[in-house]
Amino acid sequence: MSTLPIDPAPALPTGFTARVPTPDDLPRMVELVSDHRQRVRGDGSVDEEALTAQLLGPGSWTRRQVVVEDDAGRLVAWAEVHDRAAGRTMVWLTVEAGAEVVAPPLLAWEEDVARVITAERGITETRLDALVDVGDRDEIGWFLDAGYVRTRSWLNMTRPVSPDEELPAPREGVQVRRVGVQEVGDGTTFPVAADLQAVHRMLEESFEDHFNSYRESFPEFVQRLREDPGHRWDHWWLALVEDQGEWVAGGALVASVVQPDASGKYGSYVDYIGVHRRARGRGVAKALLHTVIEDAARRDRNRVGLEVDADSPTHADGLYRALGWENKYVTESWNRDIRLEE
Repeated sequence: MSTLPIDPAPALPTGFTARVPTPDDLPRMVELVSDHRQRVRGDGSVDEEALTAQLLGPGSWTRRQVVVEDDAGRLVAWAEVHDRAAGRTMVWLTVEAGAEVVAPPLLAWEEDVARVITAERGITETRLDALVDVGDRDEIGWFLDAGYVRTRSWLNMTRPVSPDEELPAPREGVQVRRVGVQEVGDGTTFPVAADLQAVHRMLEESFEDHFNSYRESFPEFVQRLREDPGHRWDHWWLALVEDQGEWVAGGALVASVVQPDASGKYGSYVDYIGVHRRARGRGVAKALLHTVIEDAARRDRNRVGLEVDADSPTHADGLYRALGWENKYVTESWNRDIRLEE
């Protein structure tokens, strides 16, 4: 398979070369990511299906990526830039221990690519957004040197699921249902567009007053979630609340499937949960969380994971702890704002 040249190309030190990833790189990429996580988290588990989608499959379509080889042809680094939304560019960097010299030029390359993406979108500025494990001192140092600042901490939590657990029903005036489906000609079913749009609206409006909130269009939102191999339409829920005799949308939750752990059991993961301001204080978040827990139990899964802002003024982590979630590891957001020359 031939590929186009990298444009722009990273300015790597002598002895290192960059190229776009190929399917042959996948085993080494799994090893590289696993070794990195083992160093910084003490857990080297990798969701190979999700990594494959990100590196080569649907998840790669909105990303620009390079892998780096040393002079012996060994892959030692992986850098990627994700065109997440207007004004938001996600960056990732994984470097093998001993090859740290390639990190600064790769970060410079990521900024160059982000500038190209920003210009292509017809806007003048973007925020570079990197997620770093709190124990990764090397990577934190690289981002500091590149002008990034730490902006937030995130707790990555998990909760066991038991098939015989009994959970309370939603409060009066609150109900939770899956997004509706409709049958198309040949018997194929698709989710109802109005319900999907309602989920997106609930999440967008729920987080308007939260840290680092930014607008992501509905097409971008749906495309990004569908890039995840764990995505399932029947893992989208709407919470409805009674308001002056009518039932209106008051919150939403989107979950996905997590690959089996060491026990061989699958898990569920809460990608998004939001409660609209008009529905707060009515137990909507608990109702949504109880729903995804019960759904996981019915599917014979053994856990539900999620990520929560450790610095949120709403203290959402307290709710999760009260409902049985415990923290596994902590990540941090490191940001840098760049502006194109006018």
